[in-house]
Amino acid sequence: MSSSTIPRTTPAEARRPLLTKALALRFVTVIGASASFFLLLSVVPLYATASSGGGGDAAGLATSALMLATVVGDVLAAPRLVVRYGHRGVLAGGLVLLGAPALVLTASGSLAWIVVICLVRGLGFAFTIVAGAALTVSLIPPERRGEGLALAGVVSGVPSLVALPLGVWLAGHVGFTPVCVAAAVVALTSLIAVPGLPGREPRSERPIGVIAGLRTAALARPTLVFGTTALGAGIVVTFLPLAVPSRLTGLVAVALFVQPAASTAARWFAGRYGDRRGAAGLVVPGLLASTAGMLVTAETRNPVTVIAGVALFGIGFGVAQNATLTLMYARVGPSGYGAVSALWNFAYDAGMGVGAAGFGVLAGRTGYPWAFVLTAALMTVALVPAWRDLRADGAAR
Repeated sequence: MSSSTIPRTTPAEARRPLLTKALALRFVTVIGASASFFLLLSVVPLYATASSGGGGDAAGLATSALMLATVVGDVLAAPRLVVRYGHRGVLAGGLVLLGAPALVLTASGSLAWIVVICLVRGLGFAFTIVAGAALTVSLIPPERRGEGLALAGVVSGVPSLVALPLGVWLAGHVGFTPVCVAAAVVALTSLIAVPGLPGREPRSERPIGVIAGLRTAALARPTLVFGTTALGAGIVVTFLPLAVPSRLTGLVAVALFVQPAASTAARWFAGRYGDRRGAAGLVVPGLLASTAGMLVTAETRNPVTVIAGVALFGIGFGVAQNATLTLMYARVGPSGYGAVSALWNFAYDAGMGVGAAGFGVLAGRTGYPWAFVLTAALMTVALVPAWRDLRADGAAR
């Protein structure tokens, strides 16, 4: 594995174009997958609660099933399929698995049916993010990687910014079925861009495996830190609609807009800053801001603290997203891009799934405010690997 230092570039290299035709086509699939996923991310827990009568447990189970399948796909299925079929084939399969099941989600209100649909869609989402992320980084000039990943984050963040609150609003005004159909259409329509993407590229080195990546401290530490911040993301999208008092239901849509908006803006800032001064110094601030945001959100009866809390969490989460991913890609060569994509997305999905499942159990015993406080306390544990990684990066320089 290579050093984590940022390569020096010539002025000619620095001027290489960032947005190419191939990257633009890739962004079409990013928008399709992101919009489909986020339209239903908060809607499915609401549908599970309304149709099964399971309350918070049903909501947590729906999100946990989605993220469990995504984690399994991230680590076990997608990397192997990419090696065999290439990024383009796996990306196409993922879009189908993400979109098609949404068409039949509301065919039954059974919790078992909802969980099965979530499992299939989670597997599809894993395929789109693991195959797609490795494909994306291969299309970005290395000296502009932070900025390029930030741009990719904006492209995926804008659909989440719009789709997450829009899904909840539409479900309340036109019903669950139209939202599910819309989620299916946007994913399946984006398949038109797949044939224009690069096919399988010849490899000069043996791909780095996911297990080998986990055994490498330079990759394992950012994975652990980012996974910790993702705990909060799973909690916000799943339980904020339930934690806020019913008299403040309009606040939920605003909060679910503010959080991804703050994350998207922060990812862009972190990417541009990281290309100029290095991404390593952003990991600890990102973690601290995420933790503080969870703590502020604990006052769920106050509209000001809810908005401030999710905004602060969104900023920290966006910074952590870009900084950890940029660092991990900088520490491997092209043969490790697949492993980095799988590990980072594993951290994202496992964190969201564990956060949703654990918070549901915890809140049932302590209530929502204290559950937010205890989650913030738990997140501070990740400061240990974050500081170690910062020190290791400084020593490598």
